[in-house]
Amino acid sequence: MINEQQTAPVNRRASFADYLAPQARSLKPSGIRRFFDLVSGRKDVITLGVGEPDFVTPWHVRDACVASLENGKTQYTSNAGMPELREAIGSYLDSRFKVTYNPADEILVTVGGSEAIDLALRALIAPGDEILIPEPCYISYSPITTLSGGVAVGIETFADDAFKLRAEQLKAVITPRSKVLILCYPSNPTGGVMTYDDWLPIAKLVEEHDLIVISDEIYAELSYGQKHVSFAAMPGMRDRTILVSGFSKAFAMTGWRMGYACGHPEIIAAMLRIHQYTVMCAPIMGQVAALEALTNGMEEMERMIESYNQRRRLVVKGFREIGLECHEPQGAFYAFPSIKSTGLSSELFAERLLTEGNVAAVPGNVFGLGGEGHLRCSYATSVAQLNEAIERIGKFVERVRNEG
Repeated sequence: MINEQQTAPVNRRASFADYLAPQARSLKPSGIRRFFDLVSGRKDVITLGVGEPDFVTPWHVRDACVASLENGKTQYTSNAGMPELREAIGSYLDSRFKVTYNPADEILVTVGGSEAIDLALRALIAPGDEILIPEPCYISYSPITTLSGGVAVGIETFADDAFKLRAEQLKAVITPRSKVLILCYPSNPTGGVMTYDDWLPIAKLVEEHDLIVISDEIYAELSYGQKHVSFAAMPGMRDRTILVSGFSKAFAMTGWRMGYACGHPEIIAAMLRIHQYTVMCAPIMGQVAALEALTNGMEEMERMIESYNQRRRLVVKGFREIGLECHEPQGAFYAFPSIKSTGLSSELFAERLLTEGNVAAVPGNVFGLGGEGHLRCSYATSVAQLNEAIERIGKFVERVRNEG
């Protein structure tokens, strides 16, 4: 006898999209990448959009990698990363930012800082946990939170306060479900920074409300006029903080994909377990290069930072001279001018600037609360290009204002 239940036709899904998990299906493409698809194929475009140094990785770093390949270093490393690299990271953080970690169990080498953030959130989030995120911010924090089952809660910061996070703003969004606070200072996209005195009331709230902090300090070295203050170095915050950083920005090593996370041994151990099941270990070639950068690359890093500082002043002055308000960024390599005076939305301004002015920049709205009415412009490009871009933007702004 035929079992009708076994032979009944399967209900087919209407499309392959129906196979996707809900959180993957609803995930929006990167606002930055979507916008820069529009740049493809256009000629004579000056790009101020991608957050990438215009410097090439220094020769001695590349040579160290090549030499290691010639010597047959092509194997796996320890899941946590080469011991000598972890030791170098620990020494670097201690000497530069006065925060100390044990290389044996408090430092994890990752595939870029982005993997470190992903690992931290996956290790910490239970379904429904609230993750507090000052905005405008790096575009990945909220989507990764969603993919991990958490709830992203934005905290708006403001240009007239240099995009700093204030205790009253943080306190206003804390609920019993709040678990993690993500910090990114110096800030992408605003260039905002936080001082020791700025951090004190934030640290007090973190302690009072039993929060864990993920501090993304990838732009720590790109601080102008004042020394970067790591949140992990604040009193009582070391064990509550997962310090995330990497080599992409300060050492001009974006394509190497080398990052790291530092924190309490129990949290790092959980992140390591996820890491070993997903990527196994960071590539040995990148680890060799990162070790060389930390060991012998500080002079080149300082020269690059001084160049960024000169361009920073040029760009801020240029925006103000063409009539766009622009707070002075004290870190990273982005300016975040206001385009509200033109009457255009960020999205429309950026699209028209590209098509009519041949300058590509990122509309501020893709960075969350407080981003609308602004434009992210990277000044990690040549002075000649920056001068030409400011001139083109000035002509475009004048044309827009004359339309009214």
